[in-house]
Amino acid sequence: MRHLTTPLTRTLHPLVSAHTYQRWAYLIIGGALLIPYLMAALVLSTLLTSPNPTTAAQATADPTLWALTLLIGTTLITATALITATRTGQLHLARALLTPLDPTPTTSRWRTTVWLHLHLTLGMAACLATMVALTEAALLAIAPLAPQPHPIAQGPFTLFGYGHLTHPLWGPPLALTWVLALIYTIALTGHLLTKAAPHLLGPTPTDRLAAAHTHAHRLAERNRLARELHDSLGHALSVVTLQAATAARLIDTNPDFARQALTHIADTARTATADLDHALGLLRQDTPTPTAPPPDLGDLTHLTQATQHTGTDLTCHIHGDATRVPALLSRETYRIAQEALTNALRHAPHQPLTLTLHTTPGQLTLTITNPLPPRTTKPHRRRRTGGRGIQGMQERAHLIGGTLTTRPTTTHFHTTLHLTWKETP
Repeated sequence: MRHLTTPLTRTLHPLVSAHTYQRWAYLIIGGALLIPYLMAALVLSTLLTSPNPTTAAQATADPTLWALTLLIGTTLITATALITATRTGQLHLARALLTPLDPTPTTSRWRTTVWLHLHLTLGMAACLATMVALTEAALLAIAPLAPQPHPIAQGPFTLFGYGHLTHPLWGPPLALTWVLALIYTIALTGHLLTKAAPHLLGPTPTDRLAAAHTHAHRLAERNRLARELHDSLGHALSVVTLQAATAARLIDTNPDFARQALTHIADTARTATADLDHALGLLRQDTPTPTAPPPDLGDLTHLTQATQHTGTDLTCHIHGDATRVPALLSRETYRIAQEALTNALRHAPHQPLTLTLHTTPGQLTLTITNPLPPRTTKPHRRRRTGGRGIQGMQERAHLIGGTLTTRPTTTHFHTTLHLTWKETP
């Protein structure tokens, strides 16, 4: 018996499936949407072909009337399909009642036109089939109770009714047959629409490629913001931590220096808060966010001074004209210097640091050196993952065509950035 269960289940599935009735509703909506077009086309074609008909039968008997009605109706539906909002509405309606669709937008208007014609035509057919089939089923179902069977006329058509039955008891089984035939017809029509929807409403390969490029660009921008936040806030937190520790240590012996450190803590915190607000505003993308110019090598003095205010002995050697460095390279070099100093403050606090910047036409070399902590004389080893800070610096250097090396020795740790670019005449 089990081998009969699957075919039987498949046969009965359209009767109990919610998709059948959702698609039925979708078809009925299509038929309802067609009625205004049909009425407008019929009125216009009547005025054009038979402005003063003697009888309704004379007007409706003219084949030119129906041909013109079809032409006008098709034109009106096509014009509606060219409206951008039409595709959006059809997409939402099909996604809710037919099948899940890729939300990627598409600009293919001819496919929208084909889909709208298909939806409205099949919808009207489903409306008529529903009206006729359910009416006939009702008439057949009450056939055994009818005192005098006779055919039922509706408009110009004489329907099957129960007047042609050889025996009234055949009415209920035939009524059930009408209902089942209607349901299976609707299920088949809805299935065909579901199969056609992704091809006519879904995105084309070109649309998907454009959406993928947009998504990749958005991810790259978010990654850039993540690096900016990591470098800016990481440096600010490291500076604040060291300045707070220094202020606490010197509050009794050197209160002036402690107060100065607390002032710099407030300044650093305000700057970090502004950077965070700016990044969050860009991520929200709902309100325009004023963009402050990002720091570059021109702000290197402020960076070194903030580091020195932590009580760290930082020696700077700047050779060459940093203003000749291209803007993008200047900004990224500043961020790399900021992250390198942050790493040095984190892993070797209160140790003397050296920053050397050497620029020549078309070349730049940045080196930051810090001694290893006194607790070890072994060569400094990075964490297995390389640390997010070092990895972020390497990513920045790679994106601007430079190289970043980290070289531990017995007593010191060296971070070196080397950049080259083509000088513009």
